[in-house]
Amino acid sequence: MKKIIAFAGSNNRESINKKLAIFAANKITDAQIKILDLNDFELPLYGIDYEKKFGIPENAQTFLDEIKSADGIVLSLAEHNGAYTAVFKNMFDWMSRIDGKLWNNKPMLLMATSPGGRGGASVLEIATGRFPFMGGNIVAEFSLPFFEKNYSCSGIEDSKLKDSFSHEITKFEKAL
Repeated sequence: MKKIIAFAGSNNRESINKKLAIFAANKITDAQIKILDLNDFELPLYGIDYEKKFGIPENAQTFLDEIKSADGIVLSLAEHNGAYTAVFKNMFDWMSRIDGKLWNNKPMLLMATSPGGRGGASVLEIATGRFPFMGGNIVAEFSLPFFEKNYSCSGIEDSKLKDSFSHEITKFEKAL
C-alpha cells in the first residue's frame, strides 16, 4: 500500500486548501493517507544568521523526513497576494537548506483553491515553475475557483470541475 502525505500550504486551521487536500487524498485508492498540518511544525523565520547560530530547526528535518518517507504528495497551496503563504515559504526555505531537491522526485498532485475566480492560479504558476528545480515531480494539477460556490461537504459541485478533478486524481494514482 502506498503512503501519501497531504497538506495545505497554510497555517489557517479552517483553511479551504486543507479541506481540498484532505478531500483529494481521501479519493486516492489503495493508499495510506497521512494529513500534515504546518501548525504542528513551527519554525523560526528563516535567516542565514539564525542558521549559523542555531543550525537547522528539528521541525524542518521532521517535515522533510515525512516527504522522503512518502510515495506521493498531495499539496494544496493557499495564495497570499499572488504568492505562497509566509508559513509555507518559510518551511520550503528551511527544507531547501537541508536538501536542495527537497521534493525527492515524489509524484505530486499540486492544487490550489481560493474564494475568487482564479482559484490560486498565481501561486500554482509560481510552484509549477519552481518545484521541478527542487526535485518536484508534478504529475497532476488542479485549481478550484470560487471555493464556497463549487465545494460542499459532499465534494466538488460543478460537473466540469468534478470531471477535471477526477481526471487529475487518476493521473496521480497512475504515477504512484
